[in-house]
Amino acid sequence: MKLKPLTITILTFCVAAFSGMKAASAASFSVIADGLYNAGGLSFSPDGDLYVTEAGIGGSGPCVPPASGQGDSLCYGTSGAVTKIENGKTERILTGLPSLALPDGTGAGGPRDIQFDATGKPYVLIGYGANPAFRDRNLGYTDLGKIIAPDFKTNSWTSVADIANYELANNPDGGDVGSNPLGFVIDGNKLVAVDAGANDLLSVNTGGSNLQAITTFPEDILTNPVFPPSGSPSNERAQVPSQGEVVRSPTAGLRPSQFATQPVPSGVAKGPDGAYYISQFTGFPFPEGGAKIYRVGADGTSVFADGFTQLTDLQFDPAGNLYALQYANQSAWKGNFDGSVIKIAADGTRTTLLSGNGLESPSALTIGADGAVYVTNRGDRPGQGQVLRIENIKSVPEPSSAFGVLAIAALGVAWLHKKRIPQPPINEL
Repeated sequence: MKLKPLTITILTFCVAAFSGMKAASAASFSVIADGLYNAGGLSFSPDGDLYVTEAGIGGSGPCVPPASGQGDSLCYGTSGAVTKIENGKTERILTGLPSLALPDGTGAGGPRDIQFDATGKPYVLIGYGANPAFRDRNLGYTDLGKIIAPDFKTNSWTSVADIANYELANNPDGGDVGSNPLGFVIDGNKLVAVDAGANDLLSVNTGGSNLQAITTFPEDILTNPVFPPSGSPSNERAQVPSQGEVVRSPTAGLRPSQFATQPVPSGVAKGPDGAYYISQFTGFPFPEGGAKIYRVGADGTSVFADGFTQLTDLQFDPAGNLYALQYANQSAWKGNFDGSVIKIAADGTRTTLLSGNGLESPSALTIGADGAVYVTNRGDRPGQGQVLRIENIKSVPEPSSAFGVLAIAALGVAWLHKKRIPQPPINEL
């Protein structure tokens, strides 16, 4: 079956709240892949083809408790995959990868990111999303929570590094034991990854030796946080207060009006200055404007930029501009999953290139050699995931600092007709 994609052209006027000045940017996107199952990270190989990970929908195998300790268990299967996008066609070229998900296929841990080294050798990061103590005991031998090196020709792979077991053995942040690696970057002969469950940044040699934590990220202390109404669904149900309950943080020494929330690092990129830049998703209650971008360099860890909401990934272009991806522009529990792509220039100037208008719960991005931004869209919806190609991203810079608040108005819709080929159902693999 062939589908005709919607291509939306957006004229955006970005208004810096403190200056009243305007700047215009025009961006359009086309859907180049559809029908993906919990789409995650994506990357171009040296030969120019685009690869995207699919975390899958778990399966009917054994199960582990969710990280929150409440709600349905996460059950194991081999529905994870890596998909290649070439000349308008999609093909799953690596299948049978481990996957862990809720009964409806959401909340999946499985293939979350893919990167290629300078020689073209691929590496794939496999997520997990639970206490690593349950992994081997409940599931048996599996590559969940690891980095693997696949061979696309033979549909096989070898384990490189066990990130989940490192958390179990070391627990660098000293908090609850949990592991859910989400993104990584290749830096010479090192693989540098973020573990959202362990709240740390790790490094391991490409051969698998010298796995160690580079740094951990601190809890955020919220004052008078906004919580969802009692009974609202949440990724962390145990932290949803009952109606009228006084919210108290489990961290000692905080006032009743304060609440400690997990940092949840979600993506990593190497900057032109040689430092690592880390996006923050934030934990429940997912405070609006509460997400940061951290910089980790030889001089330590610092906040590079803040004022974001639920960041999932970030990437530098060759000119040194940093692109940040928002999973949702509002707290996730509100049910509005319109996301944004935000460009941060080298001088700190921010421009929102795309917000909503079809961009929904995006999970990752990368920059193509053509200068376009490629995004995995609807990354939390099995069978509905997409890869978008965002074009015409050049814009007039906003005359504001990096911390200006933007008001966005989107105008104009154009329909273009191109061909795209959706993925077959994952149970056809």
